[in-house]
Amino acid sequence: MSRPFSAWALPSSVQAAVLSTVSLDGGRGAGEDGDIRVEYPAGAPDWIASVVDALEVSRSSLVRRSAEGIAGLLGAVGFRFMSPGDPIREEALRLLPGTAGVSAEMAETILDGMAADWTPARLAALLGEEFGAPGMLDEFTEGRGQRSIPVGPRLTAQFVSGSVPGVSVNALIRALLVKSPTLVKPGLGDVVLPVLFVRALREADAALADAVAVVYWPGGSVSSEDIVLARAEMVTAYGGDDTVAALRARVPVSTRFRAYHHRTSIGVVGRGALGPATVSTTTDDLARAVAVFDQRGCVSPQVVFVEEGGEMSPAAFADALAASFEALEADLPGGALDAAEASTLQQLRGTAEMMGAAGSGVECTHGGTASWTVIFDPDAQLASACVGRVVRVRPIPSAQDLPAVLESVAAHLQTVGVAGLGQNLDGLAERLGRLGASRVVPFAQVPFPPAWWHHDGGGPLRDLVRYIDLSSENCRI
Repeated sequence: MSRPFSAWALPSSVQAAVLSTVSLDGGRGAGEDGDIRVEYPAGAPDWIASVVDALEVSRSSLVRRSAEGIAGLLGAVGFRFMSPGDPIREEALRLLPGTAGVSAEMAETILDGMAADWTPARLAALLGEEFGAPGMLDEFTEGRGQRSIPVGPRLTAQFVSGSVPGVSVNALIRALLVKSPTLVKPGLGDVVLPVLFVRALREADAALADAVAVVYWPGGSVSSEDIVLARAEMVTAYGGDDTVAALRARVPVSTRFRAYHHRTSIGVVGRGALGPATVSTTTDDLARAVAVFDQRGCVSPQVVFVEEGGEMSPAAFADALAASFEALEADLPGGALDAAEASTLQQLRGTAEMMGAAGSGVECTHGGTASWTVIFDPDAQLASACVGRVVRVRPIPSAQDLPAVLESVAAHLQTVGVAGLGQNLDGLAERLGRLGASRVVPFAQVPFPPAWWHHDGGGPLRDLVRYIDLSSENCRI
């Protein structure tokens, strides 16, 4: 059996505690060994406290760095994940299939898409978009009658689900850019990239790496988590509603909390995309938007609303979408499902087929052993379960009717992929935004938002900082 992956990266003054190991299902792509083992520190609460102590010590040197310099260092490390032949990229590609449950082809697609935002140019653009100039994080700057400086938390604790690889890296980068030491607890499906990132960062700048701790532990380690929650100035949580709510309830009232809870994304296809010159591009882009992350991302469309009255009917569009999925499977195959996921998929397909046989108008087309599944359903609901690459196609008389249809999921609405809406796009986007959506983009842009996107409507860096205002006696508004 191969050597286990060590799922931690710690400040240099801290050693890993007593270790435990978890094995992942080899059926999800682990390779010849049949499974992949992940080793993690099973430290007692006092060990977790020592990790936090080390992070707090790192802050004094971290805040003296320039934000621009930090971005440059992080970008140089991030660029390695984009560089063919770099050992850090090769190790990531070797480990991702077994830990994240994706195909080798999908692992490369995800890594390229995520790491594109970890480069020097993208991180500099992120700082500029959030604060105007990186120097604003380094010293007081003039404002309206006062000088101000945004400061990062003394410690940012980040709890990240494992559904999408790379989210933990985004989280730790955001904290370091605002000069906040951070402890990141990734989900099991996202242990590889943050650990490798910090290892590479240590090679580039050991002192900056000392401001990060990446530690996986199984959920339910309440005593250790409570120590982290009690000492953090800022807590961010990525995950399902129940997970986020449970964590929020344990955070002290004086601690700032940023939740990235469960989100639902959809697609909208207007009549303008249903002509022979455009429909194949639309279905190809849509199929890829659904396929990337194997439908596990918050940005993954679950239901696609197709306008009636176009050159192609919504039912025919569903058939064309199925053809795009079948073609995509050859180039970007889905990962193997675990037993529970495979059972859910079979139930979804079976239910759809029975409804179709009963004359409901439902039609189901799927890839057999491949997970892709297109369900044409005149009454498709967003609350329906999704697994693998399942998408529902629902006809709608007009895209302008969508806000009323989506009211029940407004609190969870996030990304809206669009095609063929023409001059109606801006007006509909505003209405959907006021309802709850935070992002309206062409299908080709759905899987990978840019680093500076307003994540769930907020600023990815501005959500972390607080401002210090300084006024002098002779200052006047």
